Amino acid sequence: MLNSQSLKFSVILGLSCLLSFCFGMGAFLLEESFILSLELFELSSSSFGFDLVFDKTSLSFGAVVTLISASVFSFSYSYMSEDPFQTRFLWILLAFVGSMNLLIFSGSVFFLFIGWDGLGITSFALIIYYQSYDSLSAGFQTLMINRIGDALIVLSVFLFVVLGQFSFISLPSNPWIIPLVLILMFAGLTKSAQYPFSSWLPAAMAAPTPVSALVHSSTLVTAGIFLIIRLSYWVPLSSQGSSVLLFCGAVTCLLGGWSATYENDLKKIIALSTLSQLGVMVFCLGLGMPSLSLFHLYTHALFKALLFIAAGHVLMAAFGAQDIRLLGGVGMLMPFTSVIFGVSSFCLVGAPFLSAFYSKHMILEKMFMDPVSSFSVVLMLVATFFTAKYVSRSMKCILWSKPNYSLLSKGSPASVLLPMTVLSLGAISSGKFIFLVDLSNLEGAFVSSILGNLINLVTVAGIFMGLFALPGAKKSFFLSTMFFLTPIVSFSSKIISPLIGKMNTLDYGWLEPSFILKNSISEYGSSVTSFFVWPNIQLSMIRSIMLLLSLLIIVISFNF
Repeated sequence: MLNSQSLKFSVILGLSCLLSFCFGMGAFLLEESFILSLELFELSSSSFGFDLVFDKTSLSFGAVVTLISASVFSFSYSYMSEDPFQTRFLWILLAFVGSMNLLIFSGSVFFLFIGWDGLGITSFALIIYYQSYDSLSAGFQTLMINRIGDALIVLSVFLFVVLGQFSFISLPSNPWIIPLVLILMFAGLTKSAQYPFSSWLPAAMAAPTPVSALVHSSTLVTAGIFLIIRLSYWVPLSSQGSSVLLFCGAVTCLLGGWSATYENDLKKIIALSTLSQLGVMVFCLGLGMPSLSLFHLYTHALFKALLFIAAGHVLMAAFGAQDIRLLGGVGMLMPFTSVIFGVSSFCLVGAPFLSAFYSKHMILEKMFMDPVSSFSVVLMLVATFFTAKYVSRSMKCILWSKPNYSLLSKGSPASVLLPMTVLSLGAISSGKFIFLVDLSNLEGAFVSSILGNLINLVTVAGIFMGLFALPGAKKSFFLSTMFFLTPIVSFSSKIISPLIGKMNTLDYGWLEPSFILKNSISEYGSSVTSFFVWPNIQLSMIRSIMLLLSLLIIVISFNF
């Protein structure tokens, strides 16, 4: 009864994917959009209502989300088979997928906020599912950072009132458009874990692997990027907004790739690879190419879900061990899973004739054509080197190292083989298919042979460095804390959460909260001072230097 529930959801989502795909192909061929508007009431010439948008972007993305969701539900049939609360898990996961679809088809700020906030609430429930200290800490951290984006969307409502409408489908020419787009853009950066909001994404690995496959492929982290893509289609981004996207995308891509080279946890390596690819998408948006960014979003969603399912199958055979140094010999015990893991890993690098080759290499080549900051170009090339390095290192440890006899050699059930087969077809052929179907992806890159070969040279150099890297590389505190983002966020939560708990009532009036704030600050004064003393791991000198370097990077990126 419990196990069959996931298969029922898989069939329903599979039919939804087929329906969205058929309508999406029709929208591609007809080049038409359909808007369903439901007006609730009108007040002071402002119409309050819900708008649904059915065009080639929303229908195609809905097909990708439902296809991946059906595969994840099928994988959950085996992965969560021994969980006594599997039904509760599946219903929360279904609500998570439903919230993402509401956001995809939304055309007004109210409908957008329902899907946006639904993603935040259900993701929090899924991350804390195991009820451990790590999962509760990760869930709280995710919730707090996502609250920033929620607050920004609520703040944008006032600007929509000034514009006299709550639909962002056709925004009028108005001076308030620029601040409105910037506010929604920053809200999207928080949800997509862009720098400096990146610390919650690796922490969300405390959730079960099926949740990670959904979160890191096509749902939570892509919600913000999809919102920015929507805005880029309807309202051109300003030069300031493009500069912010270029800076955040380049730094995030470098942050994810560099941190993954010193990580030994398999799920965290895949999570940091997601962070790196999200940086590539945001960087592409900064170049002013939303169609190409959406193209890479589709290809990344398919091969990243495939990578997580293959990694989850490996973890099932390893009795939950996630250290790549303990997972050797998978290629001998599970040959089909090892091939799938290799294909999806090669997609991360952008290997020729795979899906990501058509999108990622085009972004890197277009980078040389546009007049962007040379500093951002260097960051992207270094990030490409690190991507090839950690991918080859993880494949060497898992597929090509000596067998680990603690692995359980067993056959793969059909509920795992079927989604891996379906998603592998997408990971291999989706790039060429989308490239041929959508004419907006017919971008031309006219770069010199030297610059074109530079991308290949950087990738090959990263592969060789990963193959010869030591499997037990020593961790760097600077990288493991993601440029000191993790301790800053955790330290802030230690101060903010007691303040919220003590100010949870309005009976104090206007004067009493000031005394509560004073007492709380004095109460945590010792922890503030201990944050800067010598015995702590991070030294005040290091913090000062990193702060100055961060400011210097921002100044250079905006004025180079």
